[in-house]
Amino acid sequence: MNDSKQLRKDILGKRDSLTRAEIVSKSSAIEQSFLSLPELSERNNIFLYVSFRSEVETLPLLHALIRLGKKVSVPITYVEERRLDAISITNPTEELTPGYCDIPEPKKEILTSNYVNPMDIDMIVLPGSVFDERCGRFGYGGGFYDRFVSANPNALRVGLAFETQIIERAPLQDHDELLDLVITEKRIIRGSRQAV
Repeated sequence: MNDSKQLRKDILGKRDSLTRAEIVSKSSAIEQSFLSLPELSERNNIFLYVSFRSEVETLPLLHALIRLGKKVSVPITYVEERRLDAISITNPTEELTPGYCDIPEPKKEILTSNYVNPMDIDMIVLPGSVFDERCGRFGYGGGFYDRFVSANPNALRVGLAFETQIIERAPLQDHDELLDLVITEKRIIRGSRQAV
């Protein structure tokens, strides 16, 4: 099982087979665990992916964090440059529009005014295809999030995943960044990444 492409494909196939009702109920359980994290109280500048397809849903969490008074930013993807920028939003319904791969992204008119310096972010919440018991993570193959988190080693890194995406040990490579926590609908896995 050392072929990471095949592993990614297999796990995403399992995730894609979840029903809409399962995605909603499991995402809700993950959201509750996230909101009860002790680490959340001391972090105010949170970067959160916007879910699409069969990912753990984040729109309800986005609204909840804004209601808690957190500064929330979401990614805009620059495909040519293979990078993400963080853009703060306060009204997801008004400020998001389908972007790269139809993923909801911030509207063009707020990209400059709402830009957030990555070094100001103190918690990064990531999607992924495969996660493991060490808080290892495979993304989708583009390296966008690996580059984003490596530029801010001090932010707490949290992966959201369904239990079906967790394996014991993923064949990580040097550029694959470890997370601090992975939250599933059943548990919170804590990693041992040493914050710089």
